[in-house]
Amino acid sequence: MVACGRTPRAQACGFAPATGTEMAVKITSPANPHVKNAVKLRGSHHRKKTGRMIVEGERCISRALAACVPVEELFYCREMLGGQEWQGLVGRVAASGGQVFDVTPAVMGKMAYRDSPEGLLAIAPAPTCTLDDLPTGPEALLIVAENLEKPGNLGAILRSADAAGATGMILCGKRTDVYNPNAIRSSTGTVFSVPVAAASADQTIAWLRRNRIRILAATPAGEQVYTAADLTGPVALVVGSEHLGLSQTLLNQANARIRIPMKGAADSLNAAATATILLFEAARRRAGGND
Repeated sequence: MVACGRTPRAQACGFAPATGTEMAVKITSPANPHVKNAVKLRGSHHRKKTGRMIVEGERCISRALAACVPVEELFYCREMLGGQEWQGLVGRVAASGGQVFDVTPAVMGKMAYRDSPEGLLAIAPAPTCTLDDLPTGPEALLIVAENLEKPGNLGAILRSADAAGATGMILCGKRTDVYNPNAIRSSTGTVFSVPVAAASADQTIAWLRRNRIRILAATPAGEQVYTAADLTGPVALVVGSEHLGLSQTLLNQANARIRIPMKGAADSLNAAATATILLFEAARRRAGGND
């Protein structure tokens, strides 16, 4: 089990410089058991059953390592990789006790979730996070997303949350798998730097109230324009899916309902766009910005 949250950088996680490739096991057959297991992890059922995830690409794998997520297996394909930087990543995994495998393009293509694999794929335990693991206190800035439908939307919100300095994210209702390979990819690995907890709307409201975190619900029918709302102090910004919007449970329990003015034909933005606008406005206010 891996805890969630912002963690020390990779240097503090026991990694040492090494090449690692000399320790690699060569795999040429797609029928290899390690390859078959990686293929199974493309499905949510096997991820839930094993508590494991697949992470593709140098950037996402590097950010997982930087968050002290222990990579158990790392597959690399020389023919798909350029430069030398990837060798340092392989060395870090090998030095930390992970298995490294040198695979053929056909094998990498079999395992990869992406249509155009980058040549690096890792298997690691999926971090676990509960509401009580999320940071609280006077600087708490949380994004709450209800009924997200697409992994890409989740990843985009995480990317904005990381950039804006959010302290955590809560998924409510119909929840997209946070460690879906598409969510990890679209987050560019920031899924490992922003703690994410899943809970029902009632559990989320009770936790926010208990920790004295104000609830600001984004809705096209909001009474207050978001630029006029108080976004400082401990606050949770709540967004819903474009299709379903927010549940009455969250709308009724919000301290304020806020809206983003719309001038065109569209009457709403998707969850990722809404979250990005609100998060960066909150970041601006917290930095003392007035215009």
